[in-house]
Amino acid sequence: MGTDCLFCRIVAGEIPATIVRETATTLAFRDIGPKAPVHVLVIPKEHYADVATLAQGDPALAGEVLATAAAVAEDEGLLGDGFRLMFNTGTHGGQEVFHVHAHVLGGAPLGPMLARNPA
Repeated sequence: MGTDCLFCRIVAGEIPATIVRETATTLAFRDIGPKAPVHVLVIPKEHYADVATLAQGDPALAGEVLATAAAVAEDEGLLGDGFRLMFNTGTHGGQEVFHVHAHVLGGAPLGPMLARNPA
C-alpha cells in the first residue's frame, strides 16, 4: 500500500470513511462528494492504479470488486430500478484518485452517461 494514496490510507484506517461493506479483499464506502442519492466507491484493498492494471494483474480480484459492487447495489435497494457502475481510468477518463475504484451510482434517474463537449 502506498503511504501517499488516499484509498490505501482509508484501507489502513488512517482516514475515516463511511463503510457500507467489507470483505477480505474489498472495501466499499460512501463518496464524500456524491453525484447521486446513492454513490458508493468499491475498491480492492490491494493497491492497483486503475482497472486495466487490476484486470491484467489479478483478474480474480477484479471479479471480487465486481461482486462487491453488485452486493452494494442490492444492499442499497438499486436492483429494481437500476444503477450505474463506472470506472474512470487515467486523466482523460476523469480518474482523480489513482487507486482503482468502481462508482456505484443510483437512487434516481442518472441521465445521459456523458456530457457532450463542443468539438
